Amino acid sequence: MEFWTDTAAVPPDFGPSAVTVGKFDGLHAGHRAVIDRLRFISNDRGLVPTVVTFDRNPLSLLRPELCPEPLVSNAQKVELLESAGVGAVLMVTFDEALRDMSPEQFVQRILVDALHAKVIFVGGDFRFGARGAGDVAMLESLGREHGFEVIRIEDVAPHGPRRVSSTWVRELLAEGDVKQASRLLGGLPSVRSTVVHGAHRGRELGYPTANLAPDLEGLAPADGVYAAWLVVDGNRYGAAVSIGNNPTFDGVPEKQVEAHAIDQDFDLYDKTVTLEFVDRIRGMWKFDSIDELVAQIARDEEAAREILGIAPRVRP
Repeated sequence: MEFWTDTAAVPPDFGPSAVTVGKFDGLHAGHRAVIDRLRFISNDRGLVPTVVTFDRNPLSLLRPELCPEPLVSNAQKVELLESAGVGAVLMVTFDEALRDMSPEQFVQRILVDALHAKVIFVGGDFRFGARGAGDVAMLESLGREHGFEVIRIEDVAPHGPRRVSSTWVRELLAEGDVKQASRLLGGLPSVRSTVVHGAHRGRELGYPTANLAPDLEGLAPADGVYAAWLVVDGNRYGAAVSIGNNPTFDGVPEKQVEAHAIDQDFDLYDKTVTLEFVDRIRGMWKFDSIDELVAQIARDEEAAREILGIAPRVRP
C-alpha cells in the first residue's frame, strides 16, 4: 500500500483512482463495507482504491470541546486500512490551511490534481471545504466539470436500526462491552504501548503482569478485568488484563493497564505489545485483604482461560 501525508509526495503518475474521504476512526463495519465497495469498483474499472483521511479529528480544531478521544492512533489506522485492502492512503494534516480551503480548492488540489480521481464515494451527508460549504450536489457538479463520478454510499446498519458508527463503538467501550464493540468493528478492540516497570505487586502475588506505559495507542475500555490476547513479536498469548487504579492499593495511577500472560513468565520490558480485548470478566473491585484479592485473581485467570479456550491450569 502506498501512503503519503502530503499531496506533494503523491507521484505525478499516480492513479487514476477511486477515492473515499473520511475520518475512518476504528475502521468499523460501516467503513469496511464502504472499502469493500471501493475495491470492487476499482477492480472493475482498473482504478487504485484510495482513502483520503485526516491526521486528527477535524473537531479538534473546529470544536475542540466536542472532540472525542480517537479509537485508534494514526499508525493503527493506516495498518487497518492496509489490512482492508486499500491501495493508497493520503493522510492530510487538518490545520488552518485545510480548514479554510474552499470546496473547489479541495476538489482541485486533492482529488483531481494529486489523486486523479475518476470515482468518489461519499455519504449523503458529506460536507467539505471551508465551513462545510460543499455538499454532495456541489461535488456532483464539480465531478461533471472535472470528469469524475460521484457514488452515494448508503448507511450500513447490520445490528438493528442504529447506524454503525465510531460514536457507538466508544459508547460500548465506555461500558466495557468489548464483545459487542468487536462485532461493530469486525475485529477485536485493542490498545498498544510499551511495557514499563511497575510496583511488581503482581509477581509478589504469584501473578506477574506487564504494565503498559500510559501513552496508549487505541482507546482502552472501561475499568475492569478482561480476557484478552497479548500480542508481542508476532506471537499471541492468552491474558487476563486489569484496567483501572486497583483500589485495593494506594497510589496506583488512573487507567493503569496490566496484563497477566497465562502460563507465561517472560521479560517484556521495553517491548511494544498489543492487547486485543475479547470479553469483560468483571468490574474493578476493592478487596478487604490481600488473600481475597489473590483468590479473585485466580478466579479471573480461570474465567479468562474459559473465554479464550485455554486448558485449565494443571495443579501440582
